[in-house]
Amino acid sequence: MDFRLRDVPFLSRIGADRADHVRTDVEAAADGWADAALLRVDPRNQVLVADGRVVLGRAAALGDKPPPEAVFLGRIAGDRHVWAIRAALEPPEQQGVNAEVGDLRRLGQIIDDTSSQLVSSATALLNWHDSARFSPADGSPTKPARAGWSRVNLITGHEEFPRIDPAVICLVHDGGERAVLARQAAWPPRMFSLLAGFVEAGESFEGCVVREIREEIGLTVRDVRYLGSQPWPFPRSLMVGFHAVADPDQCFSFHDGEIAEAGWFTRDEVRAALDAGDWTTAMESQLRLPGSISIARTIIEAWAAARD
Repeated sequence: MDFRLRDVPFLSRIGADRADHVRTDVEAAADGWADAALLRVDPRNQVLVADGRVVLGRAAALGDKPPPEAVFLGRIAGDRHVWAIRAALEPPEQQGVNAEVGDLRRLGQIIDDTSSQLVSSATALLNWHDSARFSPADGSPTKPARAGWSRVNLITGHEEFPRIDPAVICLVHDGGERAVLARQAAWPPRMFSLLAGFVEAGESFEGCVVREIREEIGLTVRDVRYLGSQPWPFPRSLMVGFHAVADPDQCFSFHDGEIAEAGWFTRDEVRAALDAGDWTTAMESQLRLPGSISIARTIIEAWAAARD
């Protein structure tokens, strides 16, 4: 059995021009600053959202040029530049909007593609800057460069770029009407998702899928196939999605303590759980599935609809 994603994962959707050439063009960055928009992200990675869009202020309110800690996110509405900073959020009433505060996990389902891209990129970049103020090579201080897309060692001049941690996430199925869902030990009862894990040094994505599933639930899988990917800036992951086949006669075994339980669920059971809502929904369903901003749900939805 084969299937494809029906939708682009939410955080992978493109709504803004990343305009990467501006990062090294000091003159272009300066020219665009006067009319640029500013995204504030607080220390908890929260932003203001109103009417389905992230609230953007005026960058020029910070001064006549981008401050060193600002990061360039791209262009919207034609040529308008957008920058982000780590800062306290301005009171919504001060801006004359009826806004709410939240991070991508809570607000991701209600914002548009452009807002999703801007907040996802800003969260990932600002998280990296928070933890990259000193060189991992020699401990020397570093300073931002390339409009926030790199940092330079003040002693050696060595340039470092944002770190990305690749991780696989996989739906295991029997080639027919059943798929494996699992619950981590830290999750509440009835909350299930797909199996995932970080790629190790010297390992391929496909090899990681086989190893992680064997380590976490004891199953041997085959026919590993790529589905899609999604950034996950909590703090700096890239989730790479797959599906794979396993023999349901194999016994589950939980070796590393991360997974508390796993089971084979029928397509009808999964469809019913999808129809009931997600983890945030108050419901009596025996199976509660991830929210719509995660690639896990996108994969589960695609499998559930594969035989429609």
